[in-house]
Amino acid sequence: MAKITAHELAKKQKEISVAEFFERNKHILGFGNLTRALLTSVKEGVDNALDACEEADILPDIYVEIQNHEDEECKVIIEDNGPGIVKKQIPHIFGRLLYGSRFHAIMQSRGQQGIGISAVVLYGQLTTGKHAKIISKVEEDRPAAVMELAIDTNRNRAEVINREIMHWDKPTGNRVEISIMADYKRGKRFVYDYLQSTSIVNPHAQIIFKEPGGTEHIFERTSEVLPKKSVEIKPHPYGVELGTLIKMAKHTKSRMLSSFLKTEFSSMGSRTTDAACERAQLDKSLSPKNMTRDQFLALHKAFKKVKIMAPSTDCLSPIGETLIKRSLKHETKEISPEFIITASRPPSTYSGNPFQVEVGLVYGGSLPKDKQVRLFRFANRVPLLYQQGGCATTAAVSSIDWRRYGLDQPSGKGIPTGPAIFFAHLSSTLIPFTSESKEAIADIPEIENEIKLAFRECARKVQRHIHKKVRRKKTREKFDLITKILPEIAKKSASMLNKPVPSLNEVITKIMDVVWIEDLIEYEKISGKPVQKTLLEDSLEGHKEGIITKSNIMVVNYMRKPQKFNLYVVIPEDAVVGTVTPKPTRIANNYIKWNLDSIHPTGKIDVHFELAGLGKGDFDENDMYIENINPSYVIGADKWEGE
Repeated sequence: MAKITAHELAKKQKEISVAEFFERNKHILGFGNLTRALLTSVKEGVDNALDACEEADILPDIYVEIQNHEDEECKVIIEDNGPGIVKKQIPHIFGRLLYGSRFHAIMQSRGQQGIGISAVVLYGQLTTGKHAKIISKVEEDRPAAVMELAIDTNRNRAEVINREIMHWDKPTGNRVEISIMADYKRGKRFVYDYLQSTSIVNPHAQIIFKEPGGTEHIFERTSEVLPKKSVEIKPHPYGVELGTLIKMAKHTKSRMLSSFLKTEFSSMGSRTTDAACERAQLDKSLSPKNMTRDQFLALHKAFKKVKIMAPSTDCLSPIGETLIKRSLKHETKEISPEFIITASRPPSTYSGNPFQVEVGLVYGGSLPKDKQVRLFRFANRVPLLYQQGGCATTAAVSSIDWRRYGLDQPSGKGIPTGPAIFFAHLSSTLIPFTSESKEAIADIPEIENEIKLAFRECARKVQRHIHKKVRRKKTREKFDLITKILPEIAKKSASMLNKPVPSLNEVITKIMDVVWIEDLIEYEKISGKPVQKTLLEDSLEGHKEGIITKSNIMVVNYMRKPQKFNLYVVIPEDAVVGTVTPKPTRIANNYIKWNLDSIHPTGKIDVHFELAGLGKGDFDENDMYIENINPSYVIGADKWEGE
């Protein structure tokens, strides 16, 4: 048998384009089966629509339609009211893989790789042989551009089949129509769940979903305020790889190492620059372009040994506890949950990448007690519907002993059982996904720990809520006795004996022996009413209707001695505080504090405050704490643990 020479083997070697690679490995991008292919196609189109609207400061109105054809072929239609796409960019965005504007930007964004919507076009072309149709309008007084295109996989370039113009009633916007092979019967539930979940983490968006049969589902906008725009930051020394460091030095305009470190990296000032150069035993005036690999290696190692301030978190755009609670309340209104609790962790970093964790917990109502808790997972405002078992969020939730917080968990590990829904959102400049299909978060210890801490905070609030409810119920029986039955007994006894009605204060305090704190929250529309605009005009901007949240707290001393203590009420950070009586000791970003003067036995103090800038129901229960009094004698508030 003749040997094959190296020259003959060399002739077989050839370069393949990225489009050709994904053509043969479509499962990597989330097109592994017909069910997931449908969901991935909708997801990529909706993500693009949300990004376009937000970048143009437009509240998104997104329309999703699936037309079910024969032989498992579906046409997916995604339409938005964004700024549109200029004609020359349409072929690149929809017909070229790894083409985008966010890959090099260090900031929070939904997509980073530039293979989303173009991968859907490629999948549709591969499975149906049909071309994608894009309609885009960039100016109100001009016609829309229409393009029919395919992808030349050998060159990774778009092939424009047809182009024309048309009249379109929308002022600006974009519409994508792509035919794909998909299993709609099995996939429709996942599409609905995805759009519902997307509306939870994007409360500023309205999404309409039209099924093949004509049924429409409307996921309403619950906020008129666009998310805070994330700001691009420079790489952090802790997160840069050695090869990247060398590459940055080759392309820098800086002539000295010190200026290179200060201008090309975040959190590098004079002190940290001097410390890093000293650790690496490098001259600050050294030219970065002339440095050797060993010098770069010494600098790279020095970064890890120098304490460098964490990068700025302006690059993140978290949802916020108020909007998370509002969205969860809106989506679970048919369940009528007992309460909804949220918690946000302070921003943190892993490998120099900023991130922030936000969680929520819905409890009670008509949620089943004998089924596993439902876990909603999100990353950069995008739902994660698959690979739950391999996600850091699931691992974090499973590692908590939920039996301590009233949920069933036989082994003390795993997803618990009980009447609850868990919500977890990760914001980061770089989400460490386990694969290109972006369906699960990788096992990063720093991220997993922050998720644990956030859920434990929620769990403690649940525990306090249940404990407070039980104590209040027991004490309520005594309360009813002294306020209704005893006064009647005293009146009748006095009448029978023809004597004055005796004072019941001593008897009441002996029976109760607590400080009773009860609250009532009301909402008032201010539209059309004369109000103090200096207080409200900024806080009410972006809301459909002006709402004032009014909180009334009654504090009654049912103890034998006068009581004097501090009362704290936690408020949302995005609320604007209005009228407060009595005058508070302090109003901080997230709480109001009162030093309550001596309250005599059976004496009462009424506390009142108003909040603006919130929607109706955003603040529906006072989270109250007390200080300088034994908490075991207080009903309705917990011990203040400090800020």
